[in-house]
Amino acid sequence: MNARRAARELLLILFSQLKKNGSNIDEEKISDIVLKSVRLLVNSSTEELEIATTSLVDMQDYIYELELNDPDNLERPVGTTNLPVPIPLTADMQGKVNSLVDVADKSFQALEIAELAALAQTKEVKEFIINITKTYQANRTEVKALINECSIGWDIDRILKLDKDIMKIAITELLFVKDAPIKVIIDEAVELAKKYSSEESTAFINGILGQIVKNKNLKD
Repeated sequence: MNARRAARELLLILFSQLKKNGSNIDEEKISDIVLKSVRLLVNSSTEELEIATTSLVDMQDYIYELELNDPDNLERPVGTTNLPVPIPLTADMQGKVNSLVDVADKSFQALEIAELAALAQTKEVKEFIINITKTYQANRTEVKALINECSIGWDIDRILKLDKDIMKIAITELLFVKDAPIKVIIDEAVELAKKYSSEESTAFINGILGQIVKNKNLKD
């Protein structure tokens, strides 16, 4: 995960907490929200990983008991090494294997969150988050109007807030910050939707942002 991608993910968390009434938040509050959000993510990830890793202990105990209680091993002299035994049928093992896959998934998520937490403390990420947030706050009326304008045919009230927040971040970058290539900004928005929203959302967000680029004749 690079610094800019980490910043966009943190912005998505931050935007979810911006007030609908249009009141602005200052830099100190922005930093405070990001810090608390990261801590919450880390704590939640740690708890999930701790729960998931109990599956490893269960599997270890299961294999130990399976080998220990095999008839051939029960007849062996005390102090001798147990003989390997066949594993049960696949139907019996599938649930346990699925649990181990879940452990692996949780481990990767924990590593990603740990990396996100580390990047959140860097100057580059902090400055980008503050810049995007303050720029959006200064131009929120235009950004929201563009989303409404380009969402003709969609029920704007039924669009997920998450999807709106992804577009608000991307539109702010496209129109006002302009320090990354257009394709990169749109691709990053689509990746956020893939990760946190739905397949339908990715197509919708890609279409809306593409329309804005066309309407505004934006070029790198």
